[in-house]
Amino acid sequence: MADRYQFLSDELDRMKREGLYGNIRTLEGPQGAVVKIGGKEYLNLCSNNYLGFANDGLVREKVKEMVDRYGVGPGAVRTIAGTMDIHLELEKKLAAFKGAEAAIVFQSGFCANLAVLPTLTGDGDLIFSDSLNHASIIDASRLSKAKVIRYEHSDMKDLRKKFEENSGNPGKKLLITDGVFSMDGDLARLPEIVEIAGEFNCLVAVDDAHGEGVLGRGGRGIVDHFHLHGKVDIEIGTMSKAFGVMGGMVAGSSVIVDFLRQKARTNLFSSALTVPDVAANMAALQMMEADDARLKKLWENGDYLKAALKSAGFNTGKSETPITPVIIGDAGAAKDFSAKLFENGVFATAIVFPTVPKGTARVRAMVSAAHSKEDLDRGIAAFIKVGRELGIV
Repeated sequence: MADRYQFLSDELDRMKREGLYGNIRTLEGPQGAVVKIGGKEYLNLCSNNYLGFANDGLVREKVKEMVDRYGVGPGAVRTIAGTMDIHLELEKKLAAFKGAEAAIVFQSGFCANLAVLPTLTGDGDLIFSDSLNHASIIDASRLSKAKVIRYEHSDMKDLRKKFEENSGNPGKKLLITDGVFSMDGDLARLPEIVEIAGEFNCLVAVDDAHGEGVLGRGGRGIVDHFHLHGKVDIEIGTMSKAFGVMGGMVAGSSVIVDFLRQKARTNLFSSALTVPDVAANMAALQMMEADDARLKKLWENGDYLKAALKSAGFNTGKSETPITPVIIGDAGAAKDFSAKLFENGVFATAIVFPTVPKGTARVRAMVSAAHSKEDLDRGIAAFIKVGRELGIV
């Protein structure tokens, strides 16, 4: 009998030959500016822990306090017996933070997209989607059964053309875009998107996973950054990045949130966010509202790293945020670059297809407010040393 799993082995072998097979590192301690891997410490330049909350003392204390009061697990989905008063408290605080009428939390940012798109659109409807949108948007759009119309990345002429070509379609229309494109660090052209979508009576949703805690007043996100409150219908976010925890959120009008609460399958059929997650997110949100010192430090670190790498001759793309892509091109070369950095004490993972388009493989350098200038200087020196060794700069 033929090996039933041969097709899997063949695909894994192909990925290895083409430099697309990922070797996953295992952390042996808390997430931070420096992490422990294999018994050694490495400068961490690949985490989304933007504000350094993942191992913050106040966050940990809040978790301990809430676990003592509420236990650990919710024990059910939100619509049966899994809604606790702390879930509602977090949602109320998130809505106020985002300047929205209401908010609802989910298990992850991925789950938040799975809640929005298949619930608000369906067969016969249209979803307009940026060509570089996150995989969770792509998968959620497929589940919706709506017709997905991809427009070229941040190309407003192409977006308008796509709207005009489909203007006669009687179905509902929803446009969704990443707020910050995570692999390149550029921003969605949200003011223009809102204007064009408004002309065609189209709902606008923005996935602000990498904008929460990074853009806007005190980290309120891209809608606040562009002063578009009331003009963007749905803000989708994650609490696994700047919040340093886990969980997803959707903020918007009370009628949209109520509709999702009643009909979104990730709310109806998957257990509620755990008590430690809720507690940690409330603590992170409280600190974000208290002052913006960490946010300012994040941007200072991002600007410093990006300027140094660009000056050294690296291709850092068109990033407008603390995300700093070092674009190499070939997947194998990017993996070699990452491996050499690791040998020099720097943990910065190679990003290859299908996460980014073929021919644009990179090492994405991610800073945190937890990094010191000395940390960044150490990382910059390693990038330059390896870049010269491999003939990249």
